[in-house]
Amino acid sequence: MDSALNSGDTAWILISAALVLLMTPGLALFYGGMVRAKSVLNMMMMSFGALALIGVLWVLYGYSIAFGDDVGAGLLGNPFEYFGLSGMLGEDTSAAYPVMAFVAFQAVFAIITVALISGAIADRARFGAWMVFAGVWATLVYFPVAHWVFAFDGDDVVGGWIANDLLALDFAGGTAVHINAGAAGLALALVLGKRRGFGREPMRPHNLPLVMLGAGLLWFGWFGFNAGSALSAGNTAAIAFVNTIVATSAAILGWLLTEKIRDGHATSLGGASGAVAGLVAITPACNAVSPAMAIVLGAVAGVLCALAVGLKYKLGYDDSLDVVGVHLVGGLWGTIAIGFLGSATTPAGVDGLFFGGGVDQLWRQVVGALAVLVFSFVLTWVIATVIQKTMGFRLPEDDEVAGIDQAEHAESGYDWGTLTAGGGRVAGSPARPIDARHSTGNSEVSA
Repeated sequence: MDSALNSGDTAWILISAALVLLMTPGLALFYGGMVRAKSVLNMMMMSFGALALIGVLWVLYGYSIAFGDDVGAGLLGNPFEYFGLSGMLGEDTSAAYPVMAFVAFQAVFAIITVALISGAIADRARFGAWMVFAGVWATLVYFPVAHWVFAFDGDDVVGGWIANDLLALDFAGGTAVHINAGAAGLALALVLGKRRGFGREPMRPHNLPLVMLGAGLLWFGWFGFNAGSALSAGNTAAIAFVNTIVATSAAILGWLLTEKIRDGHATSLGGASGAVAGLVAITPACNAVSPAMAIVLGAVAGVLCALAVGLKYKLGYDDSLDVVGVHLVGGLWGTIAIGFLGSATTPAGVDGLFFGGGVDQLWRQVVGALAVLVFSFVLTWVIATVIQKTMGFRLPEDDEVAGIDQAEHAESGYDWGTLTAGGGRVAGSPARPIDARHSTGNSEVSA
């Protein structure tokens, strides 16, 4: 039989996977610029650590848990069915694209979901404990939730309950990625507690150009995230692409307008954060709403998330880089908004409440969103608490004050001695990282 392989679709999936992979270094820059100077390397290492670890776990058993044949109630795929991917190297002549292309595409989703969580615990988490958490969390939380949301029933496989029984729509990961990571970030922030000086000392971003560069790379990579989820280079991908442009643009405007009205000025940090909020919100809905409704969805996301990031000060939890305010709130809004703004004229083919569809799709979206939120929050709380009580998750206070980069990595993001007048060194002498205890003044003021 002639092969049904479509080289164009295969190329699009592989390119999209590469785009999504770029999002993790982009996230490292985005998060790295948002922390104080004494924490920039650790913040970026948390993303790169997740990239390294989850890539390995995905090949060993993560893909199998997420996309293996269901072992009961739509909750979990068989972890041994595709263990190590050794049985998946042959070409399926009836498929439009190689299964390994899909494996690669989904791998980078798993990687960035874990990396997103790290922003909630900036400045205060031991790197080794973070790596242990990342592996356990991916195994017990992300891989099963990916099965719930992304594994559809096939000819010889039974998939997850949200995709096949609840029939909630999530095109590219509003639940599995953003609500999942946001709820985990909230649980982690509560278990680890507040940073020293939270609410009393300035903890401003130390490098806003890095933040904006990271946001730009995230937006660029997000076209692979959303349009790539069509798994073909066709109309659905094009619609998702356009919606990803326009919702993000509207979210930036919504965030900046909120800042202007509330604070009297629009900031670069607000523009970058608004872009991410719009990207998060359109992710589940990019194949389910029209471009006009994508503008509405994005604008509301910008306003909601701009307001939500201030909740940590009112409620007293230290979500360092606003993972809760942007990813949890934005993910909830984008997922539930399908039940209001969805249109049967789109590839998803479902009308929301505002287009005559009643509440049928709305309740499905709410149930799916809340199920992932509760599951992720509870399991994350348990995992983090066990790690904290055994190996210790929270950095010692003295190391936090001195700077986590020096304490955990014996490095500094910036060699302050050579950046200031008279701070040069004798030619040929070895470079020596500046002791963070002597540079905390610079870090605290500028960050």
